[in-house]
Amino acid sequence: MSYEAWILIIGSMAGITCGVVGCFLILRKLSMLADAISHTVLLGIVLAFLISQSMNGLYMLIGAAAVGLLTAVFVQLLHSSGIQEDASIGVVFTFLFAIGVILITIFADNVHLDVDHALMGEIAFVPFDLVQIGFLPPLPKAFLMLASVLIINLVIIVLFYKEFKITSFDPQMAAAIGIPVLLIHYLLMGMVSITTVASFDSVGAILVVAMLIAPGASAYLLTNKLSVMLLLSAVFGVIAAVVGYYAASYIDASISGCMAMMNGIIFLLVFLFSPSKGILSKRLPQKKLHEQIGK
Repeated sequence: MSYEAWILIIGSMAGITCGVVGCFLILRKLSMLADAISHTVLLGIVLAFLISQSMNGLYMLIGAAAVGLLTAVFVQLLHSSGIQEDASIGVVFTFLFAIGVILITIFADNVHLDVDHALMGEIAFVPFDLVQIGFLPPLPKAFLMLASVLIINLVIIVLFYKEFKITSFDPQMAAAIGIPVLLIHYLLMGMVSITTVASFDSVGAILVVAMLIAPGASAYLLTNKLSVMLLLSAVFGVIAAVVGYYAASYIDASISGCMAMMNGIIFLLVFLFSPSKGILSKRLPQKKLHEQIGK
């Protein structure tokens, strides 16, 4: 498979994986928690490396999931103690992220694990980082990680679709009918954590937030049905990845940056022209009404 094809495939898979999980963050009004987890999982990656002395993707996912859950637990504890949620998120994520940066600079300075790579990522180099599994031909490590995480996320969503849906729209009702709301919440945080790590090589910790939030936010403006929202967010993620790649090639800019930018452009277009919730669509009936009144 060609170099360009791998970038398009991996970028699209990152868009799908992040977009689908991000829908539940949008519905739960936890967008900023995604930003926190996308930074604090850096600590999990460093700890996984220091303990295992290996860059194996499985160890990274385990470390990231553990620290992602720890982030959610700390935020919940501070919030339940009376501290505002945004302040709780700000305190926890800056503290854990700072520890991760310090550990990288002290203990992981001589390995391929640096702050710039973790923060920004670089999808242009991803097709060259190949691994061999059994009888399969050498495949990019990022592709295998994203494929594994995408399958895990889809299986979890299918198995717990009703629980995710009810807890996202009405957590009080969910608790009343016996659904473990907190357990579902931490399960989602674990999904966000491993999704973030799987997308690190493609877009890095900072830009992954755009892929987690923008596709779901765009889909939210177009439908009131969860299943359609999940599908639309995946489609928007793919469109942003593909168009972003060709835009980056045309203007000779960062590929991951252009992919994130396209997510913002798609959201802006939907925000303006959405048939039911778009700014221009809302103003058009008012304009017609004023014209009729004027007549």
